Parts: sequence; C-alpha cells; structure tokens
Amino acid sequence: MRPSLTRRAALAAIAGWAALPASHAQTAGAYPGRPVRLLVGFGAGTGPDILARLLAQKLSEGWGNVGVIVDNRPGAGGVIAAAEAARAPADGHTLLMGLTGNMVIAPASSSKLTYDPAKDFVPVSQVVINDFVLITNPAKVPARNVREFVDWSAKQPRGIFMGTFGAGTPGHFAAYIFGDAVKLRPEVVHYRTTGDALAALMAGDVHAMFASVGVAAANVKAGKLAALAATGPARNPALPEVPTMKEQGYATLEITSWFGIMAPARTPPDVVARLSADVQKALKGPEMRAKVEAAGFTATGSTPEEFARIIASDHTVWGNAVRATGFRAE
Repeated sequence: MRPSLTRRAALAAIAGWAALPASHAQTAGAYPGRPVRLLVGFGAGTGPDILARLLAQKLSEGWGNVGVIVDNRPGAGGVIAAAEAARAPADGHTLLMGLTGNMVIAPASSSKLTYDPAKDFVPVSQVVINDFVLITNPAKVPARNVREFVDWSAKQPRGIFMGTFGAGTPGHFAAYIFGDAVKLRPEVVHYRTTGDALAALMAGDVHAMFASVGVAAANVKAGKLAALAATGPARNPALPEVPTMKEQGYATLEITSWFGIMAPARTPPDVVARLSADVQKALKGPEMRAKVEAAGFTATGSTPEEFARIIASDHTVWGNAVRATGFRAE
C-alpha cells in the first residue's frame, strides 16, 4: 500500500511536475484529437458536477465543439473517480475534476488508496474556490444563526447529528472543526452522496451539515433549508443575505476548499500547458464567471506550477485537521 502523502512528498512532487521530460513535446497541436472525458467523483447536481458541466461546455466551444463528456463516478468522497483517472492513458483525453477531498484529505487519512496524487497525477489548473454553508432543517431546528444553534444544540439530551457527503470529505472535517470551535461534540453521519445527505437533513434524520453554497442555495432560497452561516472570507454572492462565520464572532471558522483539473501523470507537458491555458481562458470570460458565481463558486484559474503550490500548502492545513480528529479511512 502507498503511504499517506506528507508535505515533504508534496513539495517533492512540485519539483517532479516541473521537471517532466521534454521528449513528449510538440503533441498539443493536434489536441484534442477526440472527445475528452472529465471524471467527476460526485453525482449529478452536486457542486463538482455543476462546475464540470459549465467548464465542459466552454472547453468544447473553444475546441471547435470537440465533445467534453462529464462522467460521474460518485462514491468514497471522490476517491473512486480519482482511482479510475489514475489508471487512464496519459494522453490528455481523460481528466479528473480533482478536489481537496480526493487530492489532499484522502492521502492524509488513508494508507490504502490505490493512487498517489504526487505520483499518479499532474496538476493542470485550479478552477474555483468553494465556500461552504452551515445548513439546518428549519422545521426541525429553531435556530436562525450560529449562536442560537450552539445554544439549542447544547440542550439536546442525545446531542446533535451532522450529516456529511462522505467520510474523509471537507464536509466531514468541517463538522469537527466547527465542534471544536464552539465546544460541541457532534456525531457525524456519513452518506454516499451529497444528495443523500441533503435528503436525510430534510427528512430530519440529522440536525445540520456543511454543504457547498452552490448545492444548498436553491433549497435555502425555497425555504426548505435554513442557512446559518457561510464559511468563506466574505459573503457569497449566491447567498448574499447569509452572514459569514467571522461576522458572527467565529473568526477561526473560515473553511474553504477547491476544485481543479488534474491529468494522469506522464501526460505530455505541452498538452498540460495547452489544457491549463484553455481552462484559464474559459474562466476569464464574463459570462462564465457569472455562471460560476451564480453556482456559488469563486472562479480562479492557475498555471500548473501555481496549482502545485496550492496543493502542497493544503497538505499542511487539512493534514492538521485529519490528525486532530484521529480519523483513518480504513
């Protein structure tokens, strides 16, 4: 089994990614030569899926309508999709919508992954930063802000139950980080998909959960869910009426993750460079940025080298969270 990825390994990976051999050069001119498959580790309608479909459409248009097929392979917090992408031919025609969970958290929490992000993938471009929102079922939980929720939770004789969209995901560790900050010990309940977790919340099976703003926004606006706080550094444009954790006195509860395009290792460097440039170009258009923002994300875009540094930094941030909980995905 491969060992968990350490910060040292992540930094070594940056050097390795930057030193990919030039012998594969001069292949990007014909790229893409056929439809490109974009693997997504979550189901239809989830944050990664919404983003993947927006990006796929824009890339397809830029490539003369060469198809970009979004292939959903949900389960295990995105690990199933990542494992499949790691086995794909390294020709740029199979890509992964990587995320903090399957590229950073999973390696820190499990020694049984069938892939190693540092060895099996090359970063192409960060795509967005993703804020979360603490949501409850307003018919079951009377709280309408974080302080009220903390006070209400402390009075529950059986404690509180918080749903997650998979063990080892950012939503899982966000629940623990939140509990530590407010002196609560929530019982986390893991679901296979975000949709399953939302359904459980609306059925009253759990009291609360952290979900991506883009996933929660429609139900919040419809009154089916109550949004108590956003976890980004500023209010999210998709839910501008929802105050941040910091605004409510919880400055340490700034929790964000990212989505980004990864390619199998040994993908020709010029193909990676072409892909990165095309993703960045797609994200710069005002129409695309407006759609991404409406979906609850902050569009970024980056070079492969910039993305590698982001990944390395996050191994420290999320690795500390994993170690603090003692969680092991065995």
